[in-house]
Amino acid sequence: MQIHWKIVLQYIAPQRVLSWLSRTLCECRWRWWKNWQIRFLINHYGADLSAARLERLEDYPTFNSFFTRLLKPELRPIVQGINQIACPVDGVISQIGEIQNNSLLQAKGFYFTLEALLGGFKTHATTFNNGSYATLYLSPKDYHRVHMPFTGTLRETIYVPGKLFSVNQLTTEQIPQLFSRNERLICLFDTALGSMAVILVGAMCVGSIQTTWSAEDHGGTLKQTLYSDPIIIERGAELGHFKMGSTVIILFEKNKVEWSDQLQAAVTVKMGQLMGLANL
Repeated sequence: MQIHWKIVLQYIAPQRVLSWLSRTLCECRWRWWKNWQIRFLINHYGADLSAARLERLEDYPTFNSFFTRLLKPELRPIVQGINQIACPVDGVISQIGEIQNNSLLQAKGFYFTLEALLGGFKTHATTFNNGSYATLYLSPKDYHRVHMPFTGTLRETIYVPGKLFSVNQLTTEQIPQLFSRNERLICLFDTALGSMAVILVGAMCVGSIQTTWSAEDHGGTLKQTLYSDPIIIERGAELGHFKMGSTVIILFEKNKVEWSDQLQAAVTVKMGQLMGLANL
């Protein structure tokens, strides 16, 4: 396989310096600059400003405030059936299916292990082995807030430091173990159908993963946090957001979820739509 020049650049680029520079530029409050950035995203990627709660450029003090914009709630209805799994994001399905022999499919010819994805925690890997997973890619034009697929109580988070490779289609098809190499925040929940994991994967120019229960930007060294006081998040409620585009992976235990037959790789999805049915 011939390695694309864009992949070579990612290996040699100072990823964290570029991410820091990107964050700085995206938080700049110069009006002409943030307006240019927003217009570029709309014109180049097709971001839909009319779907946002705030429809004027003047309503956004920085590019990041636009990038993490809220949508009009009526445009993203949440499934209501007691056993229905809601899509957590706007994006495209990268892969969806069952975890086989502790491995998840990244792209044709590429797999990564459940244990590596979960930061080396063997107990958690055992919990989800042979379970169900879905990998969802958020492009620059997409809505960048992450929501709960199913009502659950937060039990634990694990921040895993790592690389910041891009997570677009080109990169997922050429960089082995991409999602278990990149920086990520693993959120583990107790639900009515057992354990559920929602994993927010960082990427190039994504150095900030934020959650609704913590004001801090997750970063630094490997950190495991246990929650004794219950934090219950309802299906469809916001869980966190990226300050630039990235990927979300959701995991369920074995035989707990049946994915919708209409969902497969490369299918576009919207937050709140039906992803599958829970076996309660």
